[in-house]
Amino acid sequence: MEQVFFNVPLSKLEPIFKRWIKEVYHETKTTEPKEQPEQLLTIQEAADFLNLSVATMYGKVHKRELPFMKRSKRLYFSRTELMEYLKAGRQKPFSEIDQEAEAYQYKKGGAK
Repeated sequence: MEQVFFNVPLSKLEPIFKRWIKEVYHETKTTEPKEQPEQLLTIQEAADFLNLSVATMYGKVHKRELPFMKRSKRLYFSRTELMEYLKAGRQKPFSEIDQEAEAYQYKKGGAK
């Protein structure tokens, strides 16, 4: 292994090293996925999140309309699962339905 020495003043190397450190810092900062721990909600917190009463929540749990977990006498709800529950009830606007119908007709060869 050959050693090479340069006669470069530190004042010229310092900005280069600082720039490299910033680049590495920003690359690792943007490439690392941020995992958020699963947030469990109590029945009151879940009711507030869904804008429902606690009594309605108990009714939906009894009918198994909501995803829940039970430990002892306590109910817990996953914030992620509640968000998916809300999204599953999404109704498409007429404009989106019209676009899908046109795309379907075009795909089947029945374009106007």
